[in-house]
Amino acid sequence: MVPRRKNTVFVDGVILNGPTTDAKAGEKFVEAACRLIMEEVVLKATDINEKVCEWRPPEQLKQLLDLELRDTGEPHHRLLELCQDVIRYSVKTNHPRFFNQLYAGLDYYSLVARFMTEALNPSVYTYEVSPVFLLVEEAVLKKMIEFIGWKEGDGIFNPGGSVSNMYAMNLARYKYCPDIKEKGLSGLPRLILFTSAECHYSMKKAASFLGIGTENVCFVETDGRGKMIPEELERQVWQAKKEGAAPFLVCATSGTTVLGAFDPLDEIADVCERHGLWLHVDASWGGSALMSRKHRKLLHGIHRADSVAWNPHKMLMAGIQCCAFLVKDKSDLLKKCYSAKASYLFQQDKFYDVSYDTGDKSIQCSRRPDAFKFWMTWKALGTLGLEEKVNRALALSRYLVEEIKKREGFKLLMEPEYANVCFWYIPPSLREMEEGPEFWAKLHLVAPAIKERMMKKGSLMLGYQPHRGKVNFFRQVLISPQVRREDMDFLLDEIDLLGRDM
Repeated sequence: MVPRRKNTVFVDGVILNGPTTDAKAGEKFVEAACRLIMEEVVLKATDINEKVCEWRPPEQLKQLLDLELRDTGEPHHRLLELCQDVIRYSVKTNHPRFFNQLYAGLDYYSLVARFMTEALNPSVYTYEVSPVFLLVEEAVLKKMIEFIGWKEGDGIFNPGGSVSNMYAMNLARYKYCPDIKEKGLSGLPRLILFTSAECHYSMKKAASFLGIGTENVCFVETDGRGKMIPEELERQVWQAKKEGAAPFLVCATSGTTVLGAFDPLDEIADVCERHGLWLHVDASWGGSALMSRKHRKLLHGIHRADSVAWNPHKMLMAGIQCCAFLVKDKSDLLKKCYSAKASYLFQQDKFYDVSYDTGDKSIQCSRRPDAFKFWMTWKALGTLGLEEKVNRALALSRYLVEEIKKREGFKLLMEPEYANVCFWYIPPSLREMEEGPEFWAKLHLVAPAIKERMMKKGSLMLGYQPHRGKVNFFRQVLISPQVRREDMDFLLDEIDLLGRDM
């Protein structure tokens, strides 16, 4: 049969016949771009001869990159050149000598999972549009809840540990005063929350965002290792009550950002029980120690928490971002707190079990299937493989600590209990100087200067900071299984090479 020719259809001057994109050309572009990613990113990820970064100052980088957006599109060969430039001038966080943040390295399985979800472009709110990924999220949350030590619970993946902490703060407030969802803040007493002086800065941001106010965040003093002092917590709770305020939440930290400290959860839980306070544990960084039978004792007592933040994209390398907020409650408290019952999404007369439409317990509408990355890695490595990641990272930390103790010019801030190794490099010019104000003022300038040199050289990336009265020091964080003992030796050798003339 001869196909009938269709007449051209115009609406508002637009031709509606046929697709407007060239699928074949698009497919070729994707293939070429994937080859480029494989050659320039994946295959070079573990090559120590590659630079960690190709540093350029902002104004120069603006000139090197063609950032202008034009009225007409550009050819594919030009787009591939732009892709090459993006890769060249981006920091290689997969590099074995990238130690700058609380994430690093390349997990091949989570990378494939990311490729898949980017291609499928799902949104995880209803079972009808995201059946596989909702079931994956349910399975992963169930397993994480098991490792916390709860018999049951609830949870959701969200964009970042900061958001998890905000979820916790809002949920604790809702549990304390359910009417706030409809009636708002008017008529409420002065709500007070307590957290460690070493807590993540997201606690202040959450208090500001939620209308609690940063002045109503009480920072509890820590001991010399950065752990919250339970006796000081209880003293502040009694003081707040005496002043007529209404305490409702305590946020403990398992794995502080700088020192890697773990708060004493059992003692803090005792205080919370005595005063009827919600206990949230920010284990965004340290939560992955739960996977290790050797190191899970760091989080002893976490099963007594009401909620937990845990980021598998950090120590377990599930790929940014992959963050879970977990709740011990199984009475649908999350859904009661956040549900808006959008009738165009969460119809109750669907032909399947609508309890799988979990999106209404999220503050988001569109939501990425972040659990899938962690699920793929967990399936590939098994629980024992994830445990080995944690054990190896902490073993490498111990190696680095012992090497620092042996070397002239290096001084530990303190013995670490996790993968955060904090130390000073003291150049030869300061080694005979008495440790007085002049010494510390000069030492304060050393780490930033070495950081500048290593960035411009591209040999490694390592973070530094001042902290609670201590002058600038380096913070080495160990995560990636691609990191070798030789990289630890290189780190110390390179710092000495870059700083010995200061």
